[in-house]
Amino acid sequence: MSFNIDHVVITVSDMNKSIDFYSNILGMELHEFLSSTDNVKRKSLKFGKQKINLHEASKPFKPHAHNPFPGTMDICFLTQINIEHWIKTFNKFNINIEEGPVQKTGANGPIRSIYVRDPDKNLIEISNKI
Repeated sequence: MSFNIDHVVITVSDMNKSIDFYSNILGMELHEFLSSTDNVKRKSLKFGKQKINLHEASKPFKPHAHNPFPGTMDICFLTQINIEHWIKTFNKFNINIEEGPVQKTGANGPIRSIYVRDPDKNLIEISNKI
């Protein structure tokens, strides 16, 4: 069986704060697109061959998760940029590093990770392969 992740959805309480975090701090590209089902303009964040679609908690697009609430995501981003760079970046923006650097087990072996929270308190793990 062969699967890849095309996109995930994050439900956000404040679209602008989320866009700022993911694009200006993490470096993802903001994209706007028209939904093919309802012609509503939507926002996404692209990185590599994946994207994150952003849904506002006050008006989530359908279909959506059973309980689409901000702060319920826990996601790990694997990066080639050294963890020390990310520590400096988060310190520069006064973003608390909750844990790390620590060694964890990723999908394909050991990784070195730090953990932060986005504006909705989603747990964001930033990792390097070891």
